[in-house]
Amino acid sequence: MTTPSSQQVTQLLRAWSNGDLAAEEKLMRLVYRELRRLAQRYMGRERPDHTLQATALVNEAYLRLVDARQVSWQNRAHFFGVSAQLMRRILVDWARARGYQKRAGQAHQVSLDEALVVTEERGLDLVALDDALQALAAVDPRKCQVVEMRFFGGLSVEETAEVLKVSPDTVLRDWKLAKAWLLREIKRSGK
Repeated sequence: MTTPSSQQVTQLLRAWSNGDLAAEEKLMRLVYRELRRLAQRYMGRERPDHTLQATALVNEAYLRLVDARQVSWQNRAHFFGVSAQLMRRILVDWARARGYQKRAGQAHQVSLDEALVVTEERGLDLVALDDALQALAAVDPRKCQVVEMRFFGGLSVEETAEVLKVSPDTVLRDWKLAKAWLLREIKRSGK
């Protein structure tokens, strides 16, 4: 199966936003494989014994996306950016609900640089990263969005720039500064 064109996905997103339920069904058939890949990428960073599966993560994200019908979708990149953010929130909520917050000596430490180059490292402390991202969002919301789209959404610099309506150079600058800021914040909170 070929990857759906960005234009095709954008047209379906707009039709869905306008209440076309057939467009929603077609859209989900087109993007399911990419959503599943995104979920598998997230789950690859989790502990090996994590009980949540990629399929369940996609399904939960889908249920939340359906509730977001009033969103004025810009394009494919915007859709996947929002999907990535939803998946991150689902995993963080799951971790918080199960008490996997940092405990002395039990949290697996992963440097932010290692995490932000999207390694296959397992055990990334999503709760600590989420806390740092929330703090970053309070200081500079756009830098937080860049991290969410690039790291969690797997969007390219160009796709991120398109969604945020900034230049690719601005995305690269924000990405670099956000990584340094988050690393400092995580180190500070870990003491």
